[in-house]
Amino acid sequence: MVKVDGFPGPLYPPDAAEKGKTPSKDSDFVVAVKRTLGRIGAWPWDPDGWDDTYSNRFAHGDGWDDETHAGVEGVQKWAGTISPITGWTGEGFFNFLRSVVVPQGRTHAGEMAMDSVAINLVNAAYEKAYPPKATQTVREAALSRAVTQIGQHESPPESNLTQYGNWYGENGVPWCAIFASWCYEYATKDVGKGDNPHFRTLTDAVNQGKTDYYDYVPYIVSDARNGRNGLVVTSSPIPGDLVCYDWNYNGEYDHVGLFEKWMSGSQFQAIEGNTSTSNNSNGGQVMRRQRDTNSQATTFVRVSEP
Repeated sequence: MVKVDGFPGPLYPPDAAEKGKTPSKDSDFVVAVKRTLGRIGAWPWDPDGWDDTYSNRFAHGDGWDDETHAGVEGVQKWAGTISPITGWTGEGFFNFLRSVVVPQGRTHAGEMAMDSVAINLVNAAYEKAYPPKATQTVREAALSRAVTQIGQHESPPESNLTQYGNWYGENGVPWCAIFASWCYEYATKDVGKGDNPHFRTLTDAVNQGKTDYYDYVPYIVSDARNGRNGLVVTSSPIPGDLVCYDWNYNGEYDHVGLFEKWMSGSQFQAIEGNTSTSNNSNGGQVMRRQRDTNSQATTFVRVSEP
């Protein structure tokens, strides 16, 4: 059989509605079928005159013995392997057309009836029927994860006890970086890439003798500045990048979140764990915060894609 991207779906003529089927919309697939039937002599050869409508006449033909207007139903009868003979095109008939050869005595005899033009039409119809899923980066998925957590908080209050700390294996401690680790670790699973080899969890850290690897914001900044473990500093953040804050301009970074978007000028929005309007770095909640790069030392960090 000739190779195609896939089966665009069944074709039903208008009168199929009487039997509960939805008549097919006009499509490139119809033209591909007409072209293929035209090459084997079951429909008039008229590339400039074919429309893309799956009509009753084309589906049923003018009679099984009418070699020039046999239509789909006539070809199903000729094939002897298509059942039931309805004039409807299912995947079985589609695969038959992919395997049939132009008969002797006709132009292009011996060639595959579904030629390159028909194949391109089939592929165009398949792409329209089944558009490729938009791929999502781990960065985007991490931000999506973070957004779903807005409103989550410690329980009990002021305890630093959270599902994120429990997952990380280090509960009851300040958890903004742990929250970022959680978002990135689960994001890699969300997009089907397994574990994130760049933004490591405690388990990976223990194996390297670094027992508090990315539960501590200064480690994130240090590794990014030195280009370690897939982290780099960026001056042009995009959604999902990390944003690290040094509230006191003393060189020791205190807090981290996930950059969401620029607002205006130097103002931006971020999703952050362990924050509140009364305590930026240990507020106990996941929140959407509006920040200004001029209000503290701010470093944006990009995590490499797996």
